[in-house]
Amino acid sequence: MTGHVSSKIRYVSVGLGTFLLVLAGLLAWFVEPRAERTPVDTDITTVFTGTGSYFDTEKIRTVDHRRLTVTRQVRGDVAESERSGRAVWDVVTSVDTDTSLPASDPHDALQWTQERWVTDRRTNAPVHCCGEQPAFEGEAYLKFPFGVQKRTYTWWDNTLGATVPLRFSGTTKVQGHEGYRFTGAVAPARTGSRLVPGVIVGQPQKSQVLAEEWYANHRVELVADPRTGRILYAAIGPRKTLRAPGSTKDAAVLLDSRKIAFTAATQRAQVALARDDNDRLTLLGTTLPIGAGVLGGLLVAAGVVFVVRGRGGHEEPDGRGLPDPDSSPTTLETSTM
Repeated sequence: MTGHVSSKIRYVSVGLGTFLLVLAGLLAWFVEPRAERTPVDTDITTVFTGTGSYFDTEKIRTVDHRRLTVTRQVRGDVAESERSGRAVWDVVTSVDTDTSLPASDPHDALQWTQERWVTDRRTNAPVHCCGEQPAFEGEAYLKFPFGVQKRTYTWWDNTLGATVPLRFSGTTKVQGHEGYRFTGAVAPARTGSRLVPGVIVGQPQKSQVLAEEWYANHRVELVADPRTGRILYAAIGPRKTLRAPGSTKDAAVLLDSRKIAFTAATQRAQVALARDDNDRLTLLGTTLPIGAGVLGGLLVAAGVVFVVRGRGGHEEPDGRGLPDPDSSPTTLETSTM
C-alpha cells in the first residue's frame, strides 16, 4: 500500500509541476500582455491651477495676474465600451476663475467643453466610432500608449484641432515616481472666428465685427509613466486672442497663462493609480510566472527523480524483487541431500 501511494505522489508531482510550468508561460506571454488594456470604467478628475490673464466680460477688458483653474473629469461609458470593444470616455473640461468657482453651472465658467474620446484599448490609437466628438488623430491624448518609448510622440491639441509633436526630454520624478518627460509648443494659429463688438478689436466705428480667433501654447509638458502611459504630471501655457479681420496683431486677449499645471493632489492621485497599475502588471507578468515556473520546475524534477529511483528496484514492498523460493539455492540443496 505504501508503494502504491508513493507511486501516485511521484506522478502527481510531475503533473502538477508541468501544469505550473505551462501556467507560468501563459501568464507571461498571454495573460499579462492582454492585461495591458485601457480601462473602460475610469472615473478620474484632474485639476490644473496657475495664474494668467483673461477677458472679463463685465469689465469689458482683459484683467491680469488672476488665478485660473482647469478641471477635467473623465468618465468611461462602460456599456458602450463593452458593446464596441473600444475605450469610450466622456470628457468634460472647464476653465474657471475664482469668481466662477465652485462651478455649479458650466455656463458660469470662462470656458466649458464636452467631448467623447474613443481609442483602441491596446494601441491607444483613435477609433472613429461610437459618437466620437471631435474626430481626432495622433498617439497621445489623455494618456500615452502602453510601453512608452524615448522618442517624439504626436499629441492631439483639441483647441488647435491638430496634432503637436512632443519631444522626449529625459526622465524626471513626480512625487517620487519616475516618468518620461515630453515637451513641445504651439505656434500662433487661426482656429476660427467670432462675432464681437468692433470696439474689442480696435474698430469702434463698427457695431459688430467677425473677429479672427487665434491660439498658441507657450509650452506643453507631460510626464508619463513608462509602462502604462498614464499622465503623472501635465502643464500647459495656453494663449487665446482675437484679431481684427486680416490683421497680424492681437487686439484682445481672451486667455493667457505661461503655466497651468497639475495640483500636488492631482499628481499624488495619478502616481498612486500608476503604481497600482504597475503592481498589477508586475504580478501577472513577473511575480506569478517566476513563482509558478520555479515551483513547477522543482516539482517536475522531484517527481522524475522519484520515478527513476522507483524503477531501479530500491522500493519493492510487494516482494516482486525478492528471489523466487522455488529456484533459490537453499531449496535446490535441500532437495538433493
